[in-house]
Amino acid sequence: DRTGAAGEASQAPPAKSPDAGGEPRPDRSSPEPDPGASRTAGGSTEPQSNVADGFTLRKDAEGFRVAVAEGWDRTPRNGSGQVVYGKGDFELIVVPGRDRASEFGDDPMTYQRDSEPELASYRASSWATSSGLKTIEVGGRTMAEGQFTWTGAGGELYVRNVAILIDGRYHVVQVRGPEAERDQVTRLFEQASATYQYTR
Repeated sequence: DRTGAAGEASQAPPAKSPDAGGEPRPDRSSPEPDPGASRTAGGSTEPQSNVADGFTLRKDAEGFRVAVAEGWDRTPRNGSGQVVYGKGDFELIVVPGRDRASEFGDDPMTYQRDSEPELASYRASSWATSSGLKTIEVGGRTMAEGQFTWTGAGGELYVRNVAILIDGRYHVVQVRGPEAERDQVTRLFEQASATYQYTR
């Protein structure tokens, strides 16, 4: 009889360690860091909990947070709705909600492949490749991710891209760099895409 067995099991006293309750609890508040300690007065840098060494979590004036490599320069939002962080041959392009699903449809993969302006050079290039195309659903959000290469003005580019559908608008996080520096592009992209959060 399962019910009886379950009943018997539930009556067993919970296992206790020999010193349970006998020792005073350590003060829990002492090891906890002050939640406001790592914030700057300007509010541009957030606590660094999920950010790898060499990155900083930037709170952007355009209404998003994202991990950016330390020492990178920010270019203000341009006419294409892009905020660009960059240094040397590498660029992080963030587009916080420029395009509407009502205009481009609600499939991020189709948007990434056919419409996303940040991939126009890929679509127009006579020599281009794509790989790793996948649709991901996390926490009620749908996103499409891909890896792309094309030949730009400075040579062969390797590009990691994600298009995220948030509240009916597409948000793009893209990292570009030299094809020969794939590992660095991937590292930059993984930090940015994992930490991107729209704050408006």
